[in-house]
Amino acid sequence: MNIHEYQAKQLMEKFGVATPKGAVASTPEEAERVARSLGVNNLVVKSQIHAGGRGKGTFTNGFKGGVHLAKTASQVKDLASHMLGQTLVTHQTGPAGRVVNKLLIAEALEIKRELYFAILIDRETSGPLIIASTEGGVEIEKTAEESPEKIIRELIDPALGLQPYQTRKIAKQLGFASTEMRAACKLFASLYRLFISSDCSMVEVNPLVVTTGGDVFALDAKFNFDDNALFRQPDVAAMRDITEEDAREVEASKFNLNYIGLDGNIGCMVNGAGLAMGTMDIIKLHGGEPANFLDVGGGANEQQVTEAFKILMADSGVKAILVNIFGGIMKCDIIAQGIINAVRYLESNEQRLVPLVVRLEGTNVELGKKLLEESKLPIQTAAGLTEAAQLVVAAAKA
Repeated sequence: MNIHEYQAKQLMEKFGVATPKGAVASTPEEAERVARSLGVNNLVVKSQIHAGGRGKGTFTNGFKGGVHLAKTASQVKDLASHMLGQTLVTHQTGPAGRVVNKLLIAEALEIKRELYFAILIDRETSGPLIIASTEGGVEIEKTAEESPEKIIRELIDPALGLQPYQTRKIAKQLGFASTEMRAACKLFASLYRLFISSDCSMVEVNPLVVTTGGDVFALDAKFNFDDNALFRQPDVAAMRDITEEDAREVEASKFNLNYIGLDGNIGCMVNGAGLAMGTMDIIKLHGGEPANFLDVGGGANEQQVTEAFKILMADSGVKAILVNIFGGIMKCDIIAQGIINAVRYLESNEQRLVPLVVRLEGTNVELGKKLLEESKLPIQTAAGLTEAAQLVVAAAKA
C-alpha cells in the first residue's frame, strides 16, 4: 500500500521526524487559508498523486507543472484553481494521467544540500537495510548506475535495531558538519522507529535536505507498507486512497484475490503465483499478450472464483480468457462451478461474454470437466497448457 506525500508528512511528524511546516487542501479557498496560516512568504504548492515526476508533469488543461513556488496566499489560491480537479500527466502516470484532488501547501526552504536516505528490506539478509547517498533529488537508480561509489549501504541487525554508532557513521559518510550531526542522527533514528513501528517495507526520503541555516529536514518521502501487516495498522490502513489505484485491483482485494492489471488482451485466472507466471509466458510464446495477473490462491471458494471471473469480464480490453487450474488444495469442481455461476450471471444480466478456454488438472478434475460439459455453456476445454494457450490466442485474435 502507498500513501500520499501529505500523509507521509503526518506520519513523520507523529514520530518526530523533522519536516517543513504545511498542510493539505482540497479547494482553492482552503489552500489560501493554509498559506495564510503558515505566516511565511516562501511557499510551495504540490500536487498529491501516487506518481513521481510531478514537477515536470503537464495538466491536460495545458497548465504546466504539478509543483509550483509562490510568494503570497493569493498566488497559492490562483495556482490551486488551475490544479485541483485537473488531470496531471507525468512520466510515471502514463498518458492517462491522474486527477489531482488534493494539494500540499508547505513552507519552501532555502536549501544548501540535497541528500538521499532510505530504509528497506534487504532480500539477501531479510533484514532492514539503509541506503543513502550524497546525490539527492535525483533517481537513486541513476546514481547507482553512473556513480555507484556514492551509494552508502548499512545493514541493521533486526534484533538490536539501528545503533547510535551507525547513525553517526552514516552522517559522517554523508558529509554532515559537526553542528549538523545531532539533528541528522536524530532524524535517522526517528525514521527507523517509524519504519519498524508502522510495518513499512520501504521508507524513501528524497531529498533529505540541509538548509542554509544548518537544519536537517525530510523534504519529500515515499512509503510502502507490508499489506499482510495492515490488520495491526488501522491508522495506516485508513490512509488508503482507492481513487489512486486500479479499480480492478481494488475490487479484487475485496475478495482476497491477487490481481495486477497489464496491457494485453487475454485475461488469465490461475491458482498459484508460479503457475500464473508460467501461464503468461506460454501465452506470449504463442503470440498473445496477457491482460492481467490473477491468482485466486490455493484455498479459494466458489464465490471468490465467481467474483474473479466477473472482474476479468468487466475489463473492456479483454478479448478472451484462459482459466488454468492445477487442483491440489483447490478442487477442480469448485473452479468449474464458479465459472459456470459467473457465466450464467453475466448472461442473465445481458453483459458481454468473451471466448473462454479452461484447462483443469488435479483434484476432482473429471468432475470439474463433467460440470463444464453438462452446463452447455460456450466454454472450450483443453487437455494441456500448450493447447489451451493456442486456443485462447487464436480466440483473442479472432
